Amino acid sequence: MKIIRFDGLPYIPASHEDPSDPGVWKKVLLGREDFIKGDIQMVNWAKLPAGRSFRRHYHEDLQETFVIIKGTASVTVGAESDRLAPGDVVVIPAGAAHIMTAIGSEDVEYIALGISSGKGGETIVI
Repeated sequence: MKIIRFDGLPYIPASHEDPSDPGVWKKVLLGREDFIKGDIQMVNWAKLPAGRSFRRHYHEDLQETFVIIKGTASVTVGAESDRLAPGDVVVIPAGAAHIMTAIGSEDVEYIALGISSGKGGETIVI
């Protein structure tokens, strides 16, 4: 599991901007080196209601990335656990069992991106 903390990232000028007077700033959450080679299988806006968890599962050949938009979550990938807040990103390796729980009184909304290395990214519920 790889976690990127939004609050720890600096804003930098976007690559298409004049660095001395940028019109837009960005925080680089992930670069191409963070993703497996493959095909994008899905991009979802997901909602995990407060106090709920999704079922523990893994994907045979699908790397999943979650970008937390709203709420606070607890995520466990394999034996590692951490807490995620808005702007944080977690990268879940293909084949890694994972579960996420919305903690607190607010629903968790997040973007889920899945990249398959070619076998279709079958989901296995544990």
